[in-house]
Amino acid sequence: MKLFTKVSIGLCLYLVSIFYSLAFAQGGIRVTGKVMDEASNEPIIGATITVIGGTLSTSTDNNGAFVLDNVPENSKLRVSYLGYNSQEVIAQPTEMTISLITSTNTLEDVVVIGYGSVKRKDVTTAISSVSLDDINERPIVNANQAIQGKAAGVTVSQPSGAPGGGTSIRIRGTTSFNGSNNPLYVVDGVTVDNINFLSPGDIADMQVLKDASSAAIYGSRAANGVILITTKQGRVGNPKITLNVLATQNRVTNSIEPLNTAQYKELMDEIGSVNLPGNLTDQTNWFDETFATGNTQDYQFSVSDGSERIKYFLSGGYINDKGIIKSTFYKRYNFRGNIENKVRDWLTINANFSYADYNGNGMVEGLGSNRGGVVLSAINTPTYAPIWDPFNPKQYYNNFYGLNINSPLENLATTGNNRNRENRLIGSGSATIHILPELNFKTLLAIDRRNAFSSTFLDPLSTSWGRNQYGEATDNRNMNTVLTFDNVLNYNKSFDKHSFEVMAGSSWLSSNYTNSYIMGSHFRNDLIETLNVANQISWTGTGSAASNWAMMSYFGRLSYNYDGKYLITANLRTDGSSKLHPDHRWSVFPSVSAAWRISSEEFMKDATWINDLKIRGGWGQTGNQDGIGDYAYLQRYNVIRSPWFEEGKEHDFVSISPQNLRTPDLRWEKTTQTGVGLDFTGINNRLTVNLDYYFKKTSDMLMWVDLPGSGNISQIQRNEGEMTNRGFETNINADIFQGEFEWTSGFNISFNRNKLTKLELKPVYYDARTSDFVNDDVVKNEVGRPVGGFYGYVSQGVDPETGNMIYADLNNDGKTSVSDKTYIGDPNPNFTFGFTNNLYYKGFNLNVFIQGTQGNDIYNVSRMEMEGMYDGKNQSTRVLQRWRVPGQVTEVPRAGYDMKNSSYFIEDGSYIRLKNVSLSYNIKAPALSRIGINKLAPFISASNLITLTKYTGMDPEVNQWGNSGRVQGLDWGTYPQTRAFVVGLNMEF
Repeated sequence: MKLFTKVSIGLCLYLVSIFYSLAFAQGGIRVTGKVMDEASNEPIIGATITVIGGTLSTSTDNNGAFVLDNVPENSKLRVSYLGYNSQEVIAQPTEMTISLITSTNTLEDVVVIGYGSVKRKDVTTAISSVSLDDINERPIVNANQAIQGKAAGVTVSQPSGAPGGGTSIRIRGTTSFNGSNNPLYVVDGVTVDNINFLSPGDIADMQVLKDASSAAIYGSRAANGVILITTKQGRVGNPKITLNVLATQNRVTNSIEPLNTAQYKELMDEIGSVNLPGNLTDQTNWFDETFATGNTQDYQFSVSDGSERIKYFLSGGYINDKGIIKSTFYKRYNFRGNIENKVRDWLTINANFSYADYNGNGMVEGLGSNRGGVVLSAINTPTYAPIWDPFNPKQYYNNFYGLNINSPLENLATTGNNRNRENRLIGSGSATIHILPELNFKTLLAIDRRNAFSSTFLDPLSTSWGRNQYGEATDNRNMNTVLTFDNVLNYNKSFDKHSFEVMAGSSWLSSNYTNSYIMGSHFRNDLIETLNVANQISWTGTGSAASNWAMMSYFGRLSYNYDGKYLITANLRTDGSSKLHPDHRWSVFPSVSAAWRISSEEFMKDATWINDLKIRGGWGQTGNQDGIGDYAYLQRYNVIRSPWFEEGKEHDFVSISPQNLRTPDLRWEKTTQTGVGLDFTGINNRLTVNLDYYFKKTSDMLMWVDLPGSGNISQIQRNEGEMTNRGFETNINADIFQGEFEWTSGFNISFNRNKLTKLELKPVYYDARTSDFVNDDVVKNEVGRPVGGFYGYVSQGVDPETGNMIYADLNNDGKTSVSDKTYIGDPNPNFTFGFTNNLYYKGFNLNVFIQGTQGNDIYNVSRMEMEGMYDGKNQSTRVLQRWRVPGQVTEVPRAGYDMKNSSYFIEDGSYIRLKNVSLSYNIKAPALSRIGINKLAPFISASNLITLTKYTGMDPEVNQWGNSGRVQGLDWGTYPQTRAFVVGLNMEF
C-alpha cells in the first residue's frame, strides 16, 4: 500500500509538470555563439550554457559553438566547464563569443553529499575528497586501495596480500566490537556493501563523509562513515575512446631464512623430540618452492560521447593477478554503462548498469603449519625432505620422523583446486522531473544481484588429508538480491542574500538470500572433479538455507545560507528494519552543522592573501545494524538430522534444538559524534588547510555475552557496552610551483584515541588464541582500555645461567603465574599519514606517494612457530643465536624453554612506506593528431618500493583478523604484501 501511494504521488507530480510546461511555454530570442579558452583561443568542447532561472540548457559542439532557442529577452546565461571559472552574461540575439578563464579556485568545485551536492566553499561538515590523479598508473585491483593515505581520518590497510585480498577501512577509528567496521558505500546513488565489483578506472569522484553531521542522512547504516562514489559519465564533444594497459611484476618484500639440515639436526638433538638419522642432506628450499615472481595484467577500455540530448559512457576491463605464492590467483571481468537522456526540458532519464565476474582461490592463512598454514610451513618444513615421496611418486613426501606437519606444497595442494567465484549485476534507472526551476523530483529503482559459487576438490591420493577422506569435494551456491526504491524531492530558492535548500525523500530496501550446499567424498581418482562421481554424499554437509530482511526510511534536509557568511544544515532520518522487534524497529537519526565564513566579514577585507576562512561545527547520530542477523529478535532453532542409514532409524524425522535466547529488546548500535573544523584557502588559492577535531561515542554496542552454566546455549546477543574515539586531523594541499614546471603537494595526518568506556554484564573479553603449544588468548578487552590490547607476560630477557626466559613477577609472590599477566602492547597507531607529490614538466609527470603509521604494536605469532623451539618443526636462522652454555648472554632463549604469550613477541609495527612512484610522459606530436590519437602516455611505476620499519616479519601492514573490531595487529603466517614493478600505457583517441 505504501509503495502504491509513492507511485501515485510520482505520477501526479509528473502530470503537474506537463501542465506547467504547456501553460508557461513562450517564445523568445535565438541565441548563438562560441565558447573559447581565453589563454589559447581554442574552442571549449562540452561547455554548458544554462538560462538562469529557467530550464533551458545546452552544450557546445566540436567547434565550441552552441544554439539556444526561445530564450526570454534580457535573460542571464551561465557558462561553465570543468576546470574553468564560470561566467554569467546577458543573452544577445547576435553572435556571442564567450571566453572562459582557467580556474585555480577549488572552492567552486561541486562536492557530492548524501542525496545531493554542494559547492566546496559551502560545506558545513567533515568531508574528504580522494585524489584520483594517479589511479591509472598504480597496480590497484580493489578501488579501496585508492583511498589509502589520501584522506585524513581514513585508515586503509590490506590485512592480506593475497590476490584479490580485501581491505580494512577505519573512518575515525574502530566503532563496533562485534559488528562490521566497514563504511557504507554509495555508488551512483545505490547503496552497496562492498566495491569489489568496481574497476578503479571507472571512478570519476570519491568523497568520504567522516562525521555524523554529514553521514546521518544515511541513518542506521552510517556509523562507520560513508564513501560516495560517482562513476564516469559521457560528455558533449567528439566521441572519446580510452585504453589503459599495465603489466606488473610482483615480488615478495621480505624473506625469512630457515635452518639447513645440519643446523636443524643439531637443534633436534637439543630438543629431543625428533630422532633424525645422520645421513640427511639438504634437498629442497621450501621458501623458493612456495614463493615465486607474480604478475598482474590489467586492461581497461572505455568509449564515451554526448550530445545536447543524450550522453553515454561504456567501459570494460579484465584483470588477471597471479600471486607470489604459487597457485594463488584472482581474475575479474567488468563491464559498465552509464546513459543520460534529456527527453524533455523538464525530464531527464538516467540508466546505469554494472556487471562484474571475479574468481580466485586463495590459500590457508592464519594457522600453523600443522593445520595447513602455507607461509609458516615454508619455514617449518625441514630442508632434507623432497617434494614427492620417492616410494609413492604421486604423493607428497610426509615422512618427518613422527613430526605432525605437511610441506607448503602439500598445504597449497589442499586448496589448489578451490574456486571462489561471484558475478554481480547492479542496475539502476532514475527519472528526474524538473517541476519548476527551483523544484525537481527524482525517483530511482535499483537492483543489486549477486550470484556466488564456491567449489573445492581434493584428490584421493596426493595429500594426506585427501587419502584420509578418499577424496573430498564441496559445492556451495548462493544468491542475494537487493532492491532499492528511492524518491527524493529537492527545492532550491535564492533571493537577495538568502539561499535555501529543502530536500525530502523516502527509501525502501528489500534483501532476499538463498543458499544451497553439498559435500561428497570417496572418489575413485582425480580424473573427474565433479560430485556426481563421489560415492558418498555427506548427510550433515548437504542442505539449503534462505533469509530476507527489509528496511523503510524517511529523510530530509534543510540548508540555509545567508550572504555566503552564515551557513546551517540540518538532517533527519528515520529507519525501520525487519531485523528488530516491532517495539524497537524504528529509530531517528538527527544531525545539525553550521559554518561561519570569517573571510567574508568586513573586518577581513584587507587580508587579501586569504581567499577563504571558515569555521564549522556539527553534531549528529548514526547507527549500525551490521551486527544484527536477519531474524535477530526471533527464537531460532538448530535442525539436527537423524542418521537414517542406521538400523532402526530409517523413518526418523529431524529434531530441533534452541539456537538462541529470544531477545526482543535488541536495538541498533548508535554513534553520536561532535566535531569542529577549520577550512583555510589562501595565497591566490594555492594553499588549502583543513583542520578537524572530533569526539565519537558508540552506545548500545551489540556484543555476545557468555551465559553461566553448561547448557546448549552459551551466549546471548545484547546491547552491552560503550566505546569512544577522539581525534585530530590535518589535511594540507599546496600548489608550490605553477607554470611550465608545476609541483603540487598534499599531506594528511590523523590522530585517534580509542577507549572502551562501559561493559555491563561481562567485564572482560578475551580473544585471539595463539599457537597450539601456548594455547592461550593474547588479546584482552576491558573498560578503560583501547580495544585490541595485547595481554600477557613481561619478558625480561634470557637468564645467562639457565637459558630460560625471565618473566616479570609483577605481584612479587616469588613465582610466575597468571596473576603476573599485564598489558604488553597496543595495536592502535598514534597516528597515520600520507604524503603525495606531483611534478609536471613539458609532458613529464612524476608522482611520489609515501604512506605510513606510527606507534602501533604487532604481536608476531609467526615467531612463536619459527622461534619457539618446542617440537620438531624447522625454525628460522634466528635460533642460531639461542642460549647453549651457562654464562652466555643472548636475546634468544634455549631450545625447549617455557614459551608464553609475552612481550618477547611484541614488535613495533610503525612503518614509512614509499607506496608508489610513477613516471609518465604524454607524447604530443602532429603525426599522432592526424591519426586521431589525442593522448599517448607510456608510464612506469613501482609500488611498495621501500619500507622503513623495525618489524622483523614479512610485512608490517598485515592483520590476520582482518576487519575485526576487537582483534587487530596480529601476524600469523599471513600472506605478505608484494613489491610491484609496473609498465603501462594510457591512450585516448
